[in-house]
Amino acid sequence: MKKQTKIILTLVIVAVIAVIFIYPRRDTLMGKNKNAPSPTQSQGLGGPGQGQALPVNVVELKPERLENNLSVTGTIIPNETVNLRTEIAGLVKNIAFREGEFVKKGTPLVYLNDDELKAQYQRLEYTKKLFESQENRQKQLLEKEAISQEEYDIVLNQFNTNLADLRLVEAQLNKTIVRAPFDGVLGLRQISEGSVIGTGDVIASIVNIDPIKIEFSIPERYANMVKLGSKVYFSNEAGGQEVEGTVYAYEPNIDAGTRTLKLRATSPNKDRRFLPGMFVRIKYILGVEENALMVPSEAIIPELNGYKVFVVNSEGKVEERQVSIGTRTDRYVQIVNGVSDGDLVLTTGVLQVRAGMPVNYNKIN
Repeated sequence: MKKQTKIILTLVIVAVIAVIFIYPRRDTLMGKNKNAPSPTQSQGLGGPGQGQALPVNVVELKPERLENNLSVTGTIIPNETVNLRTEIAGLVKNIAFREGEFVKKGTPLVYLNDDELKAQYQRLEYTKKLFESQENRQKQLLEKEAISQEEYDIVLNQFNTNLADLRLVEAQLNKTIVRAPFDGVLGLRQISEGSVIGTGDVIASIVNIDPIKIEFSIPERYANMVKLGSKVYFSNEAGGQEVEGTVYAYEPNIDAGTRTLKLRATSPNKDRRFLPGMFVRIKYILGVEENALMVPSEAIIPELNGYKVFVVNSEGKVEERQVSIGTRTDRYVQIVNGVSDGDLVLTTGVLQVRAGMPVNYNKIN
């Protein structure tokens, strides 16, 4: 390396070292006061300078309609359902229904063999005519005092016993026909013609699903807010428009295991959209308030003894208000007292402001 090149490199290195040591001390060398506050320090730590208003967003309180909703899940249950069985054992003579069809109350569904009972009924009918004529003759003789009262009573008793036997056989004949107990849709049949069935054998199920019932439970803290006739809105997992229902009954006690109260609602189901056993999502309206004051949840500041909000007064300065809250929604909180209609409540800057501080506010919807 040439001597001239070495000299140049040496000068460059010396210059770099001088810059490194001298540059940080330039303020001292130039006579500046290093303890003088910076513009940022003069305004406070992150805050506005003296006399400068803090920009904030506010919301103007206006009365609005508030629905106190409770979101829960429930199950669809039928209005009526039963497994059809026969009252007496017998041979299945005829099946008069099709699986899955709708039937009206009283429609004959299954006929059992009734030959023996019909024969007994016919014999009793003949006997009835005999006893009836005997009773008439004995009654005439009794009126003429040709026979004693005891003789007439014996014939009358035989006639009445015959009538009772007729009614017994008639009742047994009625039991050989299985009828629909109510309007409903029949399920899959479990028997065939020619089979002998007993009282424990299921013929088929019958279900009434118009209207349907919705069964659900709510936490016990809402139990005192339940009212018969209140509305619910529900939908199934398939989606679609919510359907309205009406609460018609609830259990008179709290479930000790789950600490919940069980309720039932009813709703029309003419198109059979909902089937028993379906899972549904329910919006239960506990109550409606027409003139509620609502603020965004970020405007509420919790304290040891309650809650507070900051309000902008007519002079553009901040006031602190102690408030009581009511119903909460996803984004808003109801204020029960402490503020009034038209107040401007801060929704931003609530951690920086203090009572009496001037603010530059911007109204938001």
